[in-house]
Amino acid sequence: MALRGVRVLELAGLAPAPLCGQILADFGAQVVRVDRFRRAALHADVQGRGKRSLALDLKQPRGAETLARLCQKADVLLEPFRPGVMENLNLGPDVLLKNNPRLIYARLTGFGNSGAYSKMAGHDINYLAVSGVLSRLGRKDENPYAPVNLLADFAGGGVMCALGIIIALYERTKSGKGQVIDASMVEGAAYLSSFLWKSQNLGLWNRPRGENLLDSGAPFYETYKTSDGKFMAVGPLEPQFYKQLISGLGLDSHKLPDQYDFSGWPEMKKRFTDLFSKKTQAEWCEIFEYTDACVTPVLSFDDVVSHPHNKERGTFLKNDQEEISPRPSPLLSRTPATPSSKRDPFIGEHTEEILLDYGFSKEEIAQLKSLRVIESNKPKANL
Repeated sequence: MALRGVRVLELAGLAPAPLCGQILADFGAQVVRVDRFRRAALHADVQGRGKRSLALDLKQPRGAETLARLCQKADVLLEPFRPGVMENLNLGPDVLLKNNPRLIYARLTGFGNSGAYSKMAGHDINYLAVSGVLSRLGRKDENPYAPVNLLADFAGGGVMCALGIIIALYERTKSGKGQVIDASMVEGAAYLSSFLWKSQNLGLWNRPRGENLLDSGAPFYETYKTSDGKFMAVGPLEPQFYKQLISGLGLDSHKLPDQYDFSGWPEMKKRFTDLFSKKTQAEWCEIFEYTDACVTPVLSFDDVVSHPHNKERGTFLKNDQEEISPRPSPLLSRTPATPSSKRDPFIGEHTEEILLDYGFSKEEIAQLKSLRVIESNKPKANL
């Protein structure tokens, strides 16, 4: 796999950092999740695929010393804490990069490691708000709304941080030096919205929220409910594709307003809503599948795995616990990701073997265990 041999230490955190670590693990990196001894169910890592777990108490001086020693043999440290936390533990970049100049020190935070908001608490919706993106999301005459926590947490946070790590690893092949990555979810989400910024002079966003081409204003870029309570996604932006939509709906284009006549959009949306409500999702699929009308079913989690296209591509996979999740993406031709099929690790499941791998002796491990600096929780075998 592409990242085989890369050693990553991921300090356990909430959703964005675990996704970043999972991406690296899926593509071959040896990812060690450094866990607290016990974590609340809300904070459980459900993105532990391919990782091993080391339970370590960083609040103890010996715990911080242990992490510093691990970092001497690591390629990447991924930490998700607020600014100042690592420095207070004497584990800041100045200390760890002095001991290992090749270390990639990735800091994944909501507001970044500097700035007026840097030490404030927040979540995806807050980061999305400060990025400016949230102001663009929502329907006409409704409040802005966040599309679950995908944009800032995962796209702007976890994925952008993984990209930064890969870039830094590549640069290291030329300089031989590590560096610090300041991955802010606010800035990651803002960067994702570059098209929105760069397209403002094209007239795509000069109407109020929910009345533009791509924000639910256009009748041909919308979702419609079917007679069986399911939905179809409609998106033929180009005139030649729009003609196929109109044909499939049984309408005469000569009797309709021009596709890009804003004044006709509200009435056309009503007509489309009425038409789609008269057939089931399956019936609409039969009409529009394998056409260029840009009309597709809105698939639920229950339906998406069995959809013919996804089955043919192998888009989803099962682990040994029969849990379904998406296959890693993108698909590389020579060195594709080969995700682990094993269940996610228990906290502290691999503590001793990880420390041995990183050069700790059995005597040192026993001492750390007796001082409750580390914890080992190997699962009991089923007899």
